[in-house]
Amino acid sequence: MSGSDFVLDPRLAADTLPVTSLPLCDVLLMNDARYAWLILVPRRAGLVEITDLPDSDQQALWQEVNRAALVLRSVARCEKLNIAALGIIVRQLHVHVVARNYRDAAWPGPVWGYGQAEPYQQVAAESLLLALRKALAPYA
Repeated sequence: MSGSDFVLDPRLAADTLPVTSLPLCDVLLMNDARYAWLILVPRRAGLVEITDLPDSDQQALWQEVNRAALVLRSVARCEKLNIAALGIIVRQLHVHVVARNYRDAAWPGPVWGYGQAEPYQQVAAESLLLALRKALAPYA
């Protein structure tokens, strides 16, 4: 799930499960069963900010974020989506798409830095990854 001189940040690689590759971004699932949480990482080396992308790639990024959000909402059946590009701990450009519910562990606060991640059990991870891959396949 990478191209040319692009290398995924080691922290993102350690904290996520690969979902698929879209034309611009790799799509990753945060390995935290408390939230259905996708991360989109443009396969472009050395980028930190969305504004580092050329205009055409910025448009492609937002299209892919939108598609990921629609897919996540359909698969995770959430009440609210949080979409953000923080880059405070991991500087590599990436966008979070987090399905939120009023009963989730961090509600109403942000999910970042709240408690300890609870990794998916293997069967649950495989099931969610399969559903996400199937729903994202038309966009890949």
